[in-house]
Amino acid sequence: MKALVWHGKEDIRYDTVSDPEIEDPRDAIVKVTSCAICGSDLHLFHNFIPAMLPGDIMGHEMMGEVVEVGSGMDGRLKKGDRIVVPFTITCGECEQCKRGNYSVCERTNRKKELADKVFGHTTAGLFGYTHLTGGYPGGQAEYLRVPFADTTHVKVPENLSDEQVLFLGDIFPTGWQAAAQCDIQKTDTVAIWGCGPVGQMAIRSAVLLGAKQVVAIDLLPERLSMAEAGGAITINFKEESVIERLNDLTEGKGPEKCIDATGMESHVSFAQPDTIYDRAKQLIAMESDRPHVLREMIYVCRPAGTISIPGVYAGLIDKMPMGLAMNKGLTFRMGQTHVRRWTDDLLRRIDDGEIDPSFVITHTAKLGDGPEMYNVFRDKRDSCIKVVLKP
Repeated sequence: MKALVWHGKEDIRYDTVSDPEIEDPRDAIVKVTSCAICGSDLHLFHNFIPAMLPGDIMGHEMMGEVVEVGSGMDGRLKKGDRIVVPFTITCGECEQCKRGNYSVCERTNRKKELADKVFGHTTAGLFGYTHLTGGYPGGQAEYLRVPFADTTHVKVPENLSDEQVLFLGDIFPTGWQAAAQCDIQKTDTVAIWGCGPVGQMAIRSAVLLGAKQVVAIDLLPERLSMAEAGGAITINFKEESVIERLNDLTEGKGPEKCIDATGMESHVSFAQPDTIYDRAKQLIAMESDRPHVLREMIYVCRPAGTISIPGVYAGLIDKMPMGLAMNKGLTFRMGQTHVRRWTDDLLRRIDDGEIDPSFVITHTAKLGDGPEMYNVFRDKRDSCIKVVLKP
């Protein structure tokens, strides 16, 4: 089969690879009908995430048709079923899965020994990501083996298009979880840094959850326009002070809830002292991530407020104002997404017409065009916000 394969920094190739096979009774093989390039894929593209190996198949946002199932499926999944595949692989039986903490499943990381050493304790296996999370082949491919498929799937109805349901595998529940863990009240201002695909989903989730006002922060006009269409007040941080504008919008008190939908690759003006510091530290391998957004959120958040972090961080950050956070009594909530905790409700909302996640798609291309689309997505060419690939 054909797949998008990682060969090193900024080197994604459309290669011929071995077809996946059933390896366990709980496996299924899926013929991929749609997949997407995610912002998290760019972290791998830039080689910021450790433990990638040449030959690894990319992609963790995919869906398709089941073409083969293992003997242990017991009717829960059958040939011909149309499913979205969550990026978090879940056993459904461990203590964490029973609590709904699916992204920290205790059984699905097949490189558990490595993860235990690096993280202290293992987290769940993830598709198309590093060997710290299992090294599972991803879904930017013609076919995908889904381990623990009886619990790692979302069945979708035929009346909904791929484009409407594809993002149930990652960015929609990620944006929803970012908003949900803020415990939004009707009097809250929710400020969201980053208007990429996850930020766009967080904006609409915060609106659906009843926030008084949602404020979206970015610099790209096409992203800010999309955010405004979703009900957000927008701030272009290249043109005005984020801190001053947020204080103006909140009577000088700051937003109660702040969401970091940017993560480790915060791109801001190098004229700011902390961004110069972060770049210098990265160059000498003394820091892996650029946490400008986190610093700004801590500073501007209202005392006793909540900081929610769906943005991915890979390793070490420096010069974090923990004294400010402690004295202001801020609550931090973060983590990879517990996808299956949210998908039943979100699928219902899509089917009922409350939201159509396909609004975020700006580019659709063939899987074979994937290597070039990585460059388009990275460079934000042609107002690119979200890329869907068709095998």
